[in-house]
Amino acid sequence: MTKEMLLLAHLVFLLVFVGCHPKRKVEYDRPLPEGELGLRKITAADEIPDFTEGSFNLVGLSEGIEGSLNYLSKPSSSRFFPYGDISHERMIASLRAFDRLIDEGLRGSRLNDAILEQFDIYTSVGCDYAGTVLYTGYFTPVFDGSLRKTSRFRYPLYSKPNDLVKDDYGVILGRKEVDGKLKAYPARAEIEQSGMLEGNELVWLDGAFKVYIAHVQGSAVIKLDDGKKITVGYAANNGHKYKSISTKLVEDGVLSREQLSLSAMIDYFEQHPEQVEEYTSVNPRFVFFQKSRQMVRGSLNEPVISMRTIATDKSVYPRGGLAFIAVNLPQMVSGRIFHSAYRGFVLDQDTGGAIRAPGRCDVYMGQGEMAGEISGRVYQEGRLYYLFIKPEYMDAGGEGDFASDGSAGHSGSAAAAEKPM
Repeated sequence: MTKEMLLLAHLVFLLVFVGCHPKRKVEYDRPLPEGELGLRKITAADEIPDFTEGSFNLVGLSEGIEGSLNYLSKPSSSRFFPYGDISHERMIASLRAFDRLIDEGLRGSRLNDAILEQFDIYTSVGCDYAGTVLYTGYFTPVFDGSLRKTSRFRYPLYSKPNDLVKDDYGVILGRKEVDGKLKAYPARAEIEQSGMLEGNELVWLDGAFKVYIAHVQGSAVIKLDDGKKITVGYAANNGHKYKSISTKLVEDGVLSREQLSLSAMIDYFEQHPEQVEEYTSVNPRFVFFQKSRQMVRGSLNEPVISMRTIATDKSVYPRGGLAFIAVNLPQMVSGRIFHSAYRGFVLDQDTGGAIRAPGRCDVYMGQGEMAGEISGRVYQEGRLYYLFIKPEYMDAGGEGDFASDGSAGHSGSAAAAEKPM
């Protein structure tokens, strides 16, 4: 295998391709009953986590908060609030108040004490209403590619077609016909076999299965044949639900359940490239891309940050929220990977085609080979908490700092990647 293939072999989405193998049967994707929220306010002091351990290393957190504030400064963001008793103004005030605590240099137990005094803590109800959340990881792979079709680079990633119609909330409505009517957008197989997207090629890769991996990942860094690099990120999808290809691979005897891994799939499709389309067509979901100005962006159109960005179901959790994760995560020590307890603050700024329901959360691990190797080991149950400023502290530390035009007061990075776990 090439170095690039080795990197891909450690891709994080073993769950996506392989499926879950929990020690006990758990329905992590159990949907919320209609009208219920994915968060519950904690009223018992002994249920509130200790934030001390996660309050020492805050690298990248202010940058992440800046991204959420930049998103929330846009008028369109207000349509997703209130979330229960959390108003748009309170969400903004929560982020500003926490960022000020960071600026004041509070760390460790001092930051923990300030959080307990000034913030209400909410917990995810999880998949079982006891707070159980399945954590997985994702990262950004790197591919060779070209902006023009060549004998080597023959497999395109496409930009969003003009006939794809979305509503004001970004929901795919379908394909606009000549008579102006809407119908469901074609599935992957029809798109690839019909050539209907000719002229919409954004960049060309040198393998059909790499294209599929990019679709599952939702973003990629492309090393062009002239030595330059570009980043491509999620722009839209065809409106079909994601479906794993693993079941068919097992049913056809290509791989056994025990053999299933992305590495095994890559090896197989390298030897049988003519079969890639047969299997990838099982997944009707098709992703369209856009150039992302040299940085990978999440579904809020803000840059994703290693260990600070999470992807959740945005119909379940509030967009841009400050959260705290408690889960065992892998880390590289002296060339070996170990799992250990991790506690850290994150921003809920991304989503995914298969990240559904309150029992799922995806952690962004970064870019490159090491991030990929570590990400591939993330498959752990944990807890997920959100922090919102107490109403009595809003005047003292939150909303009053904003400009009258609604600007978050940060320079911000204005700019979407799909993480279909």
